[in-house]
Parts: sequence; structure tokens; C-alpha cells
Amino acid sequence: MTSTEINAETSPATGPAASTASGPAGRAVSTAHLVAARRAARKKHDQRERLISAGATSALVVIVVVALSPFLWALLTSVKPFRAAFTNPPTWVFTPELSSFSDLWRGTIFAFVLGNTLLIAVVTVLVALAIGAPAAYAFARYSGIVGPVLLLLAVVLRTIPRFAVVLPFYEISQALGIFDTRFALIAALVALNMPFTLLLLIGFFRDIPVELDEAAMIDGCSRFTAFTRVILPVMGPGLVTAGVFTFLIAFQEYLVALTLTRTDAITIPVFLAAQKGADDVSTYQTLAAASVLLVIPVILIAVFARKYLVAGLGGGAVKG
Repeated sequence: MTSTEINAETSPATGPAASTASGPAGRAVSTAHLVAARRAARKKHDQRERLISAGATSALVVIVVVALSPFLWALLTSVKPFRAAFTNPPTWVFTPELSSFSDLWRGTIFAFVLGNTLLIAVVTVLVALAIGAPAAYAFARYSGIVGPVLLLLAVVLRTIPRFAVVLPFYEISQALGIFDTRFALIAALVALNMPFTLLLLIGFFRDIPVELDEAAMIDGCSRFTAFTRVILPVMGPGLVTAGVFTFLIAFQEYLVALTLTRTDAITIPVFLAAQKGADDVSTYQTLAAASVLLVIPVILIAVFARKYLVAGLGGGAVKG
């Protein structure tokens, strides 16, 4: 046997057979490394996402606690015994009492003021929607130069500071003999909040396809009938959303109510501000109880209208 033959027999295999033997194994190793690298990257990504979520949750909890702390403090003050309400450091263990609420209800005109405030807020919502819904429908459906100009004027009116417009309302109410009446306060609140109502409702009307109007009119409806029987039912979430926000603004309005009322049409914010403060600590618990009762209707409305608010703020009732 020659040296060439010996070298050929002992040399490693080369050629297609060798590549066939080593190719699949090499690809398997590469695939395993790739899978491991992807798993490591996914694990790092998941850890980063968990850290971000934990940080966002912690920040949200802190914000909520800070935002609710005044209300919680007022609630604790309203149910503490009189001596425990003013101790330093604060008393955390006590037997709750409701005497401040009974004193508020029996010893003041709070019941009348609460009913007055609810009546003014509800009527303001009804009037604002009765005027704002047809107006917003017209702005959303008709094109031209007049509509945008009027809408711009409404937005400008909304941006004017309240203290710049309350004096004209005061003078008008005095001249017409309607000062310190619910009518004057409702009219002022509707006028001041109408731009906000229009802007909110226009977006909802624009989300409703024009084909609904056209189909209704083909079936024999007039424009007004199509609006009342077809468009308004579809606008339910939008109307509820606009109504809730208008109610909250009217229910908590202070400057306009202070300027246009004295006794007969007084609202809760004005009533609270008129009570004795730093010079009489005996009223602190009564004021705390009034503050708690002021928040309760807002909480009930938010809970009741939550699903409508979510649907409404999601962009409208119908997507074309």
C-alpha cells in the first residue's frame, strides 16, 4: 500500500458526505442558540414591563391618596366627637358620631340649599341639552361660513374669565327684576356652559353617519323627525356625557351663584363660603359634614353614569 493510499484512508471525510453529516447538526446548534437568545430577550422585556407597570401603579396610588386626602380628612372630622376632632396630634381611634350631620340638617338651611342646588343643576342640564343638541346637530350637518364663525365666537366666550362676564349678568338681572331668582342663575349657567356643551355634542354628531339621516328622510321623515326619532336615540351616550359634565359644572359653580344670589336662590358652594370659619371652630365639623354631603351626589352620578361616560368618551355612539 502506497503512502498516498494510506493518507486517503486515514484522512477525515470530505465532500458531500461530510457536509451532510455536519450541516444538520450545525443548524440545530444555531437554532438552539437563537431560541435561547430570544427567550432571554423576552425575559428581559417582561421584567422591564413589570417594573414599568409597578412604577406606574405606585405613582397612581400616590396621586389618588393625595387627591382623596382632603375629602377623607373632612369625612373623619365630620364623624369624630367634638373633643377628638381638634386634638394635636390627631386622634385616629374614636367612636364615630353623626351629631354634626344632624346639627347641619336641623340647625341650618342646608336642606333647602341642597334642594335648591339640585333643582338649578338639573334644570340647567335640561335646558342646555334642549338648546345644545339641535344646535350641535346643525353645526355638524351643515357646512358654510356662518357655522364656524358662530362656533368660534362660542369658544371665545368660553375662554373669557368668569369674573369678566358676571358683572353684566348682575346688571341685567337687576334691570329685569330677576336678581336672586333661580331663573336668572339658570339662564347664566346655560349661557356660560353652552360652548362646552356644543363642542362636546358636535363631536358625537359627526361620528354618526349621514346615511342615517338620508335613510330616514327616504322613508318619509322630515329633517326634524329624523333628528328626534333616529339621531337622538343613537346619541344616548353623547347626551348623557354632556349632561353629566354640565350638571357637575352647574352643581359646583361658585362665582356666578355668589354674584346673582343672596338668599332665595343660594347654592351649596355659596352657603359653605358664607359660614363662619377661623373665628369659630365650633362650625368646623358642620362644614365638614356639608362638604361630605356635597360630594355624595357627584359620586352617585359618576357611579350611575360610568358606562355611559366610557362609551361616550370613547368617541361617539356609531362608527361609520
